[in-house]
Amino acid sequence: MTRLLYALSGADRTRQFSPHVWKTVLSLAHKGLDYETVPVGFTEIPAIEGGSTGTVPLLRDGDRLVRDSFDIALYLDEAYPDRPSLFGGEGGVAMARFIENWSQSTLHMAVTRIAILDIHNLLGPADRDYFRRSREERLGASLEDIAEAGKAEIEGFAKKLQPLRNMLKIQPFIGGEGPLFPDYIVFGALQWLRTTAGTKVLAEDDPVADWFTRCLDLHGGVGHRVAAADAAV
Repeated sequence: MTRLLYALSGADRTRQFSPHVWKTVLSLAHKGLDYETVPVGFTEIPAIEGGSTGTVPLLRDGDRLVRDSFDIALYLDEAYPDRPSLFGGEGGVAMARFIENWSQSTLHMAVTRIAILDIHNLLGPADRDYFRRSREERLGASLEDIAEAGKAEIEGFAKKLQPLRNMLKIQPFIGGEGPLFPDYIVFGALQWLRTTAGTKVLAEDDPVADWFTRCLDLHGGVGHRVAAADAAV
């Protein structure tokens, strides 16, 4: 049985950058499951699997199609209970819901502002047009103005990670002694920045930087599969 993971990519099809796809990449690796990556651009998503989704990741596992990185993680734990759990029980699912909401409300908008022109520039022509039109409509400003505002986000970005920094004084991962899906959620946000802008937002001696490096090295170093866009996070 061939598993397929549809993953957002730039004009360079090897440069997959979506934070949500990276959550699923780490989830599949955590479970030790093989799969093939199907890179797609923004404008190709509506045509995949007969129009089954408007977003990626999308996982085909045999006859099953599963959308959304959180739903995919839940599915993987249900379908493959004999393999390492991504949540460690119901409490882990509840914790992951909180972490995902915190990451998307606090980290994702900052990354969007910092990396928006870098994301635009790594896309092919059709995707660039779509990205500019959709993001400018959504955010109410030109990409250039958003990027200018994003310069202020760089200096303050590390402060947004203080809850994680405090926790790392007690345990090596959000999941405890080992990583769980909540780790992959936050990793996805930082990996998004690393693979698009490569902007350095963490000091070398920051415990979060050490945690991020350990996440990159997990599961045979799958996080290193895409090089940093420029300087490492």
